[in-house]
Amino acid sequence: MEHYNVEQKIQEFIAHIEAKNPNEPEFLQAVKEVATTVIPFIATRKEYNGMKLLERMAEPERTIIFRVPWVDDSGEIQVNRGFRIQMNSAIGPYKGGIRFHPTVNLSVLKFLAFEQTFKNSLTTLPMGGGKGGSDFDPQGKSNMEVMRFCQAFMTELCKYIGPETDVPAGDIGVGAREVGYLFGQYKKIRNEFTGVLTGKGLAYGGSLIRPEATGYGVVYFCEQMLKTIGEEVKGKTFAVSGFGNVAWGVVKKVNELGGKVLTISGPDGYVYDEDGISGEKVDYLLQLRASGNNRAEDYVTKFPSAKFFAGKRPWDVKCDVAIPAATQNELFLEDAQALVANGVICVTEAANMPSTLDAINYFLDSKVLFSPGKASNAGGVATSGLEMTQNSIRLNWSSEEVDARLKEIMIGIHKACRDYGKEDDGYVNYVKGANIAGFVKVAEAMLAQGVV
Repeated sequence: MEHYNVEQKIQEFIAHIEAKNPNEPEFLQAVKEVATTVIPFIATRKEYNGMKLLERMAEPERTIIFRVPWVDDSGEIQVNRGFRIQMNSAIGPYKGGIRFHPTVNLSVLKFLAFEQTFKNSLTTLPMGGGKGGSDFDPQGKSNMEVMRFCQAFMTELCKYIGPETDVPAGDIGVGAREVGYLFGQYKKIRNEFTGVLTGKGLAYGGSLIRPEATGYGVVYFCEQMLKTIGEEVKGKTFAVSGFGNVAWGVVKKVNELGGKVLTISGPDGYVYDEDGISGEKVDYLLQLRASGNNRAEDYVTKFPSAKFFAGKRPWDVKCDVAIPAATQNELFLEDAQALVANGVICVTEAANMPSTLDAINYFLDSKVLFSPGKASNAGGVATSGLEMTQNSIRLNWSSEEVDARLKEIMIGIHKACRDYGKEDDGYVNYVKGANIAGFVKVAEAMLAQGVV
């Protein structure tokens, strides 16, 4: 009967969220994924009974939508829409990226802000969850147009953020250039130099190893996962997708720990390099990334011993570990089947939601070590948290110091996920572990602070 009750509770909760948030598929997908693992856990805790914790977490504390008018280079007035979702501040100021992309809408940002709350909680740093952005597309715009847009966007946003309130960061379409323009405008309007944004340039309060931090963190997490089955990174072969910041950080750290990276990929297809992607090849990835073109094929032109597979993803390559580091929904059920058939022992997500639900379930059923992005790619936001600390104490740490703190945080996240995700047969379900571990910290803080 009890089991039926839990199942019924899950269905009722999801129906309630769907009714309140129609036409928001991304947000509903994220809430469902969390609800199915967290509601059974809530049912076992008497103190959580009737406190409506998950209902409160699924409702943003504040949703800000505003007009962003700006003037382009030809003197035309353009109008975009700006957003900031301040999801949850139970454990610290809202923290999460700003995304500039035509696909930005309320559903996508609410999904990201909801996920961010759990991810930030897992880092153990005092950061709440938030996300924001605009449907503005920086592609094809001049520097001056990007600057004018960023200034118009920040003129409104600055009313709602601050170092103790909400600390945004970069995300898709918001790199070092955009963060600089946003920070400059905030400083001018508010007349204060504070750590209100993270991902800043080193000259004005940024942190060392921030660009590579997400990738480094993913490999540290992967290393801990492998340890649970008595294995290590050294001597293992890795299939990696993407060739952006995250993939670059992954490749660097895998090489450092003695593994061998066989693939990278772009929207045009993937590159297979059986000699391993290391040394000058890693430096070339940086050049590729900086050039602004996203063709992976150029790698083969430079290093002809590698092979290029047009229009394909690297999941049919025989490897020990797979790390999807490109974008959401890039690893499907058939890819998961191919990886398992080829003997993969560990899949560590580096992008946000790269695996579909079917693929995740297949990995879990096949008892492959699988980590969701909210746990394994938390290294990026963890380093943003470390940047906030450096800004607060007005000191800059060395690369070694930041890297050591990052490793420590990732080991802590792994331990929390393992503790909550260990099944009776000894297998660790990291999806369940990450959701519950992230939930518990936020839930305890919310209980302590009353109904607010």
